[in-house]
Amino acid sequence: MATRRLELWYEFASTYSYLSVMRVEKVAAAARLEVAWRPFLLGPIFRAQGWNDSPFNLYEAKGRYMWRDVERLAAGYGLPFRRPSLFPRNGLSAARIALLAEPEGWCADWTRAVFSAEFAHDREIGDTAILSGLLETLGQDPGAVLVRAESDSNKAALRAQTERAQQLGIFGAPSFVVDGELYWGNDRLGDAVAKAALG
Repeated sequence: MATRRLELWYEFASTYSYLSVMRVEKVAAAARLEVAWRPFLLGPIFRAQGWNDSPFNLYEAKGRYMWRDVERLAAGYGLPFRRPSLFPRNGLSAARIALLAEPEGWCADWTRAVFSAEFAHDREIGDTAILSGLLETLGQDPGAVLVRAESDSNKAALRAQTERAQQLGIFGAPSFVVDGELYWGNDRLGDAVAKAALG
């Protein structure tokens, strides 16, 4: 019997992705699902919609609501949360590393480490020194990983991953894809898991 799978599409600058990333494996495991980690970039998708910034910055009322909502939800999930002093942060390098890590089996740990640094500790995830420290905590060689992450082939792979997200109709993060069907938002994790569990 094939392993049932839930695809999690996420962007490192996304507050709601943080909430899903930190709990998705526990929720999926309870339904005997495997999580497929799909890092991508929202920037090109937002630009295609005519936005040059996060909608939470473009629309002040929406942004105020989001910060309070994330604070409430994080408390309810038992997750630490600290509003970042800069938003959105540049997650490009972190996403390139995640793309390398996925087939090697350490993407989940890397993804949680980056999100925790960003949204629990207000650390600058675009800083190579910060990323290097996180890689070291996971037993990875920072120099070697960073060189591989910045290779032309890996950069192209992340562009292709983002293009695939667009083809799937993804317009925000987190998004879950089950058998080609899209579920958008942290609050749709349960629905996506239920769908995937049906097989």
